[in-house]
Amino acid sequence: MNGFWPILLGLGDALAAHVLLSAAAIGLGIAMALPLAVWASRSETVARVALGFASLVQTIPALALLALFFPILLSLRAVFGEGLPTLGFLPALLALALYALLPILRNAVTAQANLDPGVIEAADGVGMSQWQKLRLVEAPLAAPFVMAGIRTAAVWTIGAATLSTTIGQQSLGDPIFAGLQTQNWALVLAGCLASAGLALSADLLLGLIERGFAQRRRVLWLGGMVAVLLGIAAALAAQFAPALRGDTRDTVVIGAKSFSEQYILARLIGQQLEQAGYAVEYRDGLGSAVVHSAVTTGAIDIAIDYTGTLWTNQMGREDNPGREAMYEAIVAWTRDTSEARILGRLGFENAYAFAMREDRAEELGVRSLADLARVAPRLTVGGDPEFFERPEWVAVREAYGLDFARQRNFSPTFMYNALRSGGADAISAYTSDGRIAADRLVVLEDPLEALPSYDALILLGPEAQTDAKLVAALDPLLGAIDVEAMREANLEVDRMEDKRSPAEAARALAERIGL
Repeated sequence: MNGFWPILLGLGDALAAHVLLSAAAIGLGIAMALPLAVWASRSETVARVALGFASLVQTIPALALLALFFPILLSLRAVFGEGLPTLGFLPALLALALYALLPILRNAVTAQANLDPGVIEAADGVGMSQWQKLRLVEAPLAAPFVMAGIRTAAVWTIGAATLSTTIGQQSLGDPIFAGLQTQNWALVLAGCLASAGLALSADLLLGLIERGFAQRRRVLWLGGMVAVLLGIAAALAAQFAPALRGDTRDTVVIGAKSFSEQYILARLIGQQLEQAGYAVEYRDGLGSAVVHSAVTTGAIDIAIDYTGTLWTNQMGREDNPGREAMYEAIVAWTRDTSEARILGRLGFENAYAFAMREDRAEELGVRSLADLARVAPRLTVGGDPEFFERPEWVAVREAYGLDFARQRNFSPTFMYNALRSGGADAISAYTSDGRIAADRLVVLEDPLEALPSYDALILLGPEAQTDAKLVAALDPLLGAIDVEAMREANLEVDRMEDKRSPAEAARALAERIGL
């Protein structure tokens, strides 16, 4: 837990972004829920449909709901133009607003349905219009119940907002996801405590407003509202502080997938660009498909990808023409099908490879995938969340007739823990991972060459590729990193003792390769 307090105190930007996202989502949820509740109070059909839809949304895991808005917004670019954001704030806002809808709507509908009929009759008796009755009678009586729903929505939304990291929105999920992938528990704890503290603070302030409405005490609800608005104003000031300071440097957005190597390489690129005078933002924890779509559409400017990933996931190819032919075909395909550009290869390969503990492999007499196929029916295989859905798994399974007793999914970091603890007998490891040597793992031979090559390369988005200064800043990285250097950098982040942050590992890697 070394460095916990500096980490916690350094979460200001992430906290401000989290506050603004959550507040905007709750505000949008309120704006949708209250008119619907009024309409539903006048129509049973509307009430059933609205509550049914809101309940249906709640059955969708928050992570899936966030991810679904990326392809939805991408398809809507045909209507609204290429400027429509597909990553970051907008999809997170829309998904979280839907997630906040149910508790607000349900409480508001329930409150109106349970209003004292005598009060409503009295309002009708004195000749109040529908608007007067809503404003002067129904709203004040329902307000405490509506606020209770808003409190619930706020806590849910603040918690779910940590998942917006996966679609490129800065939040308190950034340290949580980074910490989980690198086993830096100080990062995880800091992110969790900050998120929990924010949720509790919001619940306290909204509870103050609720009591003020219930007790008809203006000082309570007005004071609570002022405190909430001051918090949002402080977050706005923190978010826009660079602009207020007159920082007009070009900002480059660098995307990274959710494992240590990507975090390190993103920081290496960012440090190069900062030396060249650019401001840098990071979008960490993105999925493979999201990263590629984001960089080709300009949602992010730079990403690190791998030839094998592009070959199988994006091009849909299942053959293996060899390393150089594959690279040349990918360069041509990228140029012909998008506005992105492949700047070049970094010099190392991070391929999928099956690995086993040395003692376990020796016990079973396994040195190759062909040997593994012989004993697979009594073994457990582990892979990252994507691997068993990827064409590479299908190709290697069919080539060798692999039929394991069990398949288990792990985050990339926890795969190695599972192998050490016996939770898996073999894993889909990565050839540039430093834990292969550190854990004395055996990488199984692939005599049939079922697994394609995975050269690491730099992808530039439509605007970044036209910036000659940016290209010149990144040019020294091309061909400069060998697999030993990358393994050492990865191990510095992934090891349990004397861990380094991705930024520190990136600086050490830069020094090693002479930058």
